[in-house]
Amino acid sequence: MKIDRNIAVFFGIALVIFIVIQVAISFELLTNFITLILLQAGVMAIVSLGLNLIYGFNGQFSLGQWGFYAIGAYTAADITYRFTNDNSAIALLVILFAVGFSGLGILLLNQLLGKVRSVDPLSAFTLYLLMTILAVVIAINAAIALDPAVSSLLQSLPADLALQIVFFLSVLLGGFVAAEISFLFGLPVLTLGSDYFGIATLGFTIIVKVLLDNSDTMLGFVEMKGARGMVGIPKITTWAWVSFFLLMTIVITRNLLHSSHGRALVSVREDEIAAKAMGINVAAFKNTAFVLGSFFAGIAGSLYAHINGFLHPETFNFIKSFDPMIIVVFGGLGSVTGTVLASFLWALILEIVLRLFLPQGFETWRFVIYPLLLLIMMLLKPKGLFGGFEFLYLRQMLPAIPERLKQKLVGKNQSSNPDVPSPQEAVQ
Repeated sequence: MKIDRNIAVFFGIALVIFIVIQVAISFELLTNFITLILLQAGVMAIVSLGLNLIYGFNGQFSLGQWGFYAIGAYTAADITYRFTNDNSAIALLVILFAVGFSGLGILLLNQLLGKVRSVDPLSAFTLYLLMTILAVVIAINAAIALDPAVSSLLQSLPADLALQIVFFLSVLLGGFVAAEISFLFGLPVLTLGSDYFGIATLGFTIIVKVLLDNSDTMLGFVEMKGARGMVGIPKITTWAWVSFFLLMTIVITRNLLHSSHGRALVSVREDEIAAKAMGINVAAFKNTAFVLGSFFAGIAGSLYAHINGFLHPETFNFIKSFDPMIIVVFGGLGSVTGTVLASFLWALILEIVLRLFLPQGFETWRFVIYPLLLLIMMLLKPKGLFGGFEFLYLRQMLPAIPERLKQKLVGKNQSSNPDVPSPQEAVQ
């Protein structure tokens, strides 16, 4: 089986970068501070790719990415916290069954509603919400019944292996929880126009932050400790895990955009009316982009929760929700390569270059300097640093025309118009 050269080059470069950084971390050639910045930059790249899918490729101005980032962080943190501190898999099972049952319910209800005409978004939202609540109730009872057996099975494994398995599942479940909540939230909200949709998603981020402030009292999650911050989260996120999930995000985004569904998704950004006239289900593709982008945000939040072992609701306030937006605009709307590189540049400039080179006592001025740099860049290069540029593997390459078909086309052109020169004659 012949491997495409662009694919081999892309994955080869990615492997070399991963190995070099991993060796530097393992042999302590990089300080803990720089390692922490690299981990946070990789996490920011994942959440920004999700926003670029929503805003850059689908054209929906969203400020809710940080809210789904927070949902993924606290979901995964609660799973690993209960496993390490209570030696119980109850949280893992509850969320696993809830995600599975509600996901099946969404698929079945979607097929049923597809056969019914004129179902308004609010009625559909009500049905989906009731179905999700029922799925959660069933999931809780199923988890309670299976918890002793599953917990015993995990404890029979080596401790490090069991923790890595639970961590991997918690990261995926954090993404799925964020995705399913975004699906429910998007049903009534995606009918709004672009500006109103942005305001609604900003309101969602604020609501999530307030709920996290009161998670120990209002929601009953005592271990989250509300506004005091959640402690005791195991520090499991490594450069290998961040690299794996970042590469997975890039590949999924690339394959989606190069498919027929991806072209339909981008067409909604270009002209919604024309896309609808061509038979494209605009609402469905808006929801698809929003859900997948939120899934990536949930995964990023899950990884972030296990970097420092501490979560505080103030980390997820609405001011911080502009960070992914700045990165997407800085790198270039609709550019996967630009988003990834801008995420690492953003972290390096903000946390290393400006922090180290500013005089002592002026460290906070970096939050003034980097917006000025962004403003200057937008004036000089409105399309972002990389514009529509993509790395070879990420760039959509048209397949080569077979030689037999090329000869047939040349012969057809010459027979229909003898004055038109052949490609060989035109070159000569």
